[in-house]
Amino acid sequence: MATLVILIDQFLKAFAYDVSKQLSVYVGLIITNCIIMGRLEAFALSHGPGESFLDGLGNGLGYSLILVIVAFFRELFGSGTLLGYQVIPQSFYEAGYQNNGLMILPPMALIVVGVIIWIQRTRNPEMQENNQN
Repeated sequence: MATLVILIDQFLKAFAYDVSKQLSVYVGLIITNCIIMGRLEAFALSHGPGESFLDGLGNGLGYSLILVIVAFFRELFGSGTLLGYQVIPQSFYEAGYQNNGLMILPPMALIVVGVIIWIQRTRNPEMQENNQN
């Protein structure tokens, strides 16, 4: 399903650019929804309603927490603000500090998630895959 959404998005970019610009944010949300719903459905097929409910609740809370953490670091280092309030003192800027504009770009969300995974696996070595060839 996510592949179909991406194909339609690419088609709109090629032949209906104005519509594509208006839908830009929602396409990513549709893809994310497909991934989450696919995972939840796969779990629910082999488990009962109670376990599926708890799994869905845990996944939803975990996903929300990761989104908040990623947004926190991207806004802090990308804009120097949190929830729109300036948190990096003006004296830092006067001393030469500059906001990292790359943090605001979408690919940095993936890099921040990668750093979170790296930290988690460093703290919990049992989570690492053992590649014994």
